[in-house]
Amino acid sequence: MLTRLQRLARVLDLIAELTGRLVSWLTLAMVIVTFTVVVLRYAFSSGSIALQESVTYLHAAVFMLCAAYTLKHDAHVRVDIFYQRWTPRTRAWIDLLGTLLLLMPVCLFIIKVSLDYVSVSWSIREGSREAGGLDGVYLLKTAIPLMAALLLLQGCSQAIHSLLTLAGRSEPPVRDTGLDREL
Repeated sequence: MLTRLQRLARVLDLIAELTGRLVSWLTLAMVIVTFTVVVLRYAFSSGSIALQESVTYLHAAVFMLCAAYTLKHDAHVRVDIFYQRWTPRTRAWIDLLGTLLLLMPVCLFIIKVSLDYVSVSWSIREGSREAGGLDGVYLLKTAIPLMAALLLLQGCSQAIHSLLTLAGRSEPPVRDTGLDREL
């Protein structure tokens, strides 16, 4: 049973890792598009609503679809004055309770509330309100329940890691905050 849970946690971690790494490439696209908008505006006195909106779309996609990746690497903002000093077992309890009592209910709520919102947008193939804007607003809105679903999956992985730690069968996952890397 425990090896199945460990395998499941690894698969869920892999989903967050791959999604985060793939979607993070959109930040490069965002920089290139922003540069293009600036060059068009100041060098050629030209502009494009679609290009400007695409920066917003890319930013929203990165922000929402990388949330599970950020959770996996424990890189969300938090005040952990006490957390770092506690034992792995105490941290596992805090992670488990936080996941079960806070993260999962919020994710389920976001999914429930956003599904009608997104389905209406899909039914009318909602586009930009601006002339010359992007027509894929419904795609952007789809990222809302997708974000919650990815966070929910990563929350399941975090809960499994916590349970395994509490059972004495696993060390807590190493969280890479990126703070210890050399620049």
